[in-house]
Amino acid sequence: MTDVNPLLVTELIAAGLSRREARWLVEEFMPGGDHEAIGALRRAAQRRLDGEPLQYIIGHWPFRSLDLDLDARVLIPRPETEELVGVALVELAKSGVAAPSIVDLGCGSGAIGLALLQELRERGIRATLVAVDESLDALAVAKRNALKHQLHAVSFVQSSWFDSLDGSLRGHIDLIVSNPPYVGADELASLDPVLRHEPRGALVAEDTQAAIGFSDLEVIIAEAGRWLTEDGVLICEHGDMQREAVMRAADAAGFDVVVDLDDMAGRARILVARR
Repeated sequence: MTDVNPLLVTELIAAGLSRREARWLVEEFMPGGDHEAIGALRRAAQRRLDGEPLQYIIGHWPFRSLDLDLDARVLIPRPETEELVGVALVELAKSGVAAPSIVDLGCGSGAIGLALLQELRERGIRATLVAVDESLDALAVAKRNALKHQLHAVSFVQSSWFDSLDGSLRGHIDLIVSNPPYVGADELASLDPVLRHEPRGALVAEDTQAAIGFSDLEVIIAEAGRWLTEDGVLICEHGDMQREAVMRAADAAGFDVVVDLDDMAGRARILVARR
């Protein structure tokens, strides 16, 4: 940091920010100690004090090996979702597919699918990705991130889950990944207030008889099998109270191998269902 930056960090801490967030903002908005940027820094600090997520204020955030552009049109990728990418890479390695075909359902910023493309490329594996989202705004962010990281083996489809996918993909997808909405409407008020700044449609799903906030997971699990190859795999993030529901749904959908994994915090989080 330059000589002026510690003073600015102290100012932001005095205003109510944590030391860590104050340092992040100063480093982002004052990389060269430019006095003309102080106004922008203070405005950014006020946005954070007003409750806006830091990731949206900064406008980008790390996700595994990527630096993703982010704004309020998409969810903020979280560590649990980084874990899902790791699980997906392990499952692809087990399959031994030379050039896997991947579909990312509800892609948002593109975090999951683009991270897979990037890390597979680093391993010399040429995967192809179909990034699916119902929101054109989210797809615009995902496209920007694909261009930013020069990931070109990806197509973008506006669709509610599988509805508008090209029918020629049926039976030819090696991996379906998804972090769909899985929070119940009544649950949202009791969760981190930061979530209120994120797109509600990417968070909240309708309740079903199986579980609270389970409607989108129910559709994805029920329909995924007909799109996968004979040994294809579905990997979904879900809520920590939905383990029993996702396992039952995957069994009912005819998957041969079904496991559900905990995240690093020890909470039920990732469904892995293989044909």
